[in-house]
Amino acid sequence: MDPQPTQSVRESPKVEVEYCGVCDYGGHCLTLAKMINEKNPTATIICKRGRQGSFEVLINEKLVYSKLQTMALPDYEEVVNVVSEVSEGMEPKIIKGQQPINCIIQ
Repeated sequence: MDPQPTQSVRESPKVEVEYCGVCDYGGHCLTLAKMINEKNPTATIICKRGRQGSFEVLINEKLVYSKLQTMALPDYEEVVNVVSEVSEGMEPKIIKGQQPINCIIQ
């Protein structure tokens, strides 16, 4: 019997970002969506206004990053990499990288 060729099963990840409209994070969500789509064109990305101070990232309904918990925006490249892994069939993992916080106290 001939062996069956192996096929890579690719999934279309669903990425939901709840962002703070008061903080004007809508642009950040659109930037992240563009970066994700460049590497993962089949991903579905939903940007929605939400709670004040929020930038919550869910991949396939699993919370992988919370600005409400970290007080910083996520590392976008790491988010893109996790979405790529999910599209290859892996489980979403927690995003640990953060963007630098520009805060100067005088």
